[in-house]
Amino acid sequence: MTKYVISGYIGFDNFGDEAIAAVLINHLKSQNAEKITVLSLNPEKTSRLYGADSVKFLDFLKPILETDVLISGGGSLLQDITSLRSLLYYLCVIMTAIVFNKKVFIFAQGFTPFRTKVGKLLTLFVLKKCQKITVRDSFSQKFLKDNGIDSELVSDPVFGIEIPKIEKHCGIGVQLRSFKNLNDDFLNSLADNIAHKFKNQTIKLISLHDIYDMQTIEKFAGMLSSRGCVTEILKDLTVPEAVEELSKLEYLIGMRFHACLTAAKSGVKVLGINYDIKVKTLAEMIGFPLINMYGCEVESGINSLMDTNTSKYNLPEFKFPNIIL
Repeated sequence: MTKYVISGYIGFDNFGDEAIAAVLINHLKSQNAEKITVLSLNPEKTSRLYGADSVKFLDFLKPILETDVLISGGGSLLQDITSLRSLLYYLCVIMTAIVFNKKVFIFAQGFTPFRTKVGKLLTLFVLKKCQKITVRDSFSQKFLKDNGIDSELVSDPVFGIEIPKIEKHCGIGVQLRSFKNLNDDFLNSLADNIAHKFKNQTIKLISLHDIYDMQTIEKFAGMLSSRGCVTEILKDLTVPEAVEELSKLEYLIGMRFHACLTAAKSGVKVLGINYDIKVKTLAEMIGFPLINMYGCEVESGINSLMDTNTSKYNLPEFKFPNIIL
């Protein structure tokens, strides 16, 4: 049997990363892992949620010394758009495992264009020393190939999450997050069009990472209320609760990658908001409409949303890659 340490953005209450962690841990348990240790901001909560050992994410040295395999991922961990500091942390965890001759598995990660040259060079240097790399999209695979690194293309692990058998396709949800280019012109246009198209419905405003989403959602709720709309804010959701709420909808207008993915997997009509290349890549792969954060694009985007045929979605299955290294 094998001991594993999992490094990711875990314990921060971000839906996508927690959903990936759940899929990964359940799989490792099904493979009779001897021990699973998760690096987390909130070890007590992580241990309770997933039934695995957990330690503070900065206290990674001892778990790595005692493990066989480090799994880094999934999601977009190795990028410097969020911050160079977070990238250096994840690279430091990987390099620690490499220095102590542990096997390293990069799990279903996605790579976006790097903001800094040093971030890109350090990432490529570290990745070349890893035993196995899997990526969740063709853009990431091409990026690595262009830099002389082989990888295996898999779908995002959240494609493997179980959708509950509940009443579906009722109402519209809007999922927003804070982002530097998200402007009032776009939000006002979005509110105008939602108020016009869905004036007799309760608009569900869905937060999937409260510390980043709630300020924007509360602002948007005020915009909708001033236009006579009834809103319901959904926050502090567990992974199963978020999946249930997303899968019940008929329509979702969403920014976050995993909001759009989960809704589309559930047969919901999705309109993506292009704040990051990963959302654009997802929209192109599955086949749902996408708008940029310009007010002039909103009306045509919502018209495309209404006309979406979910039977034409391209929804890949998630097959767990071989982690025997």
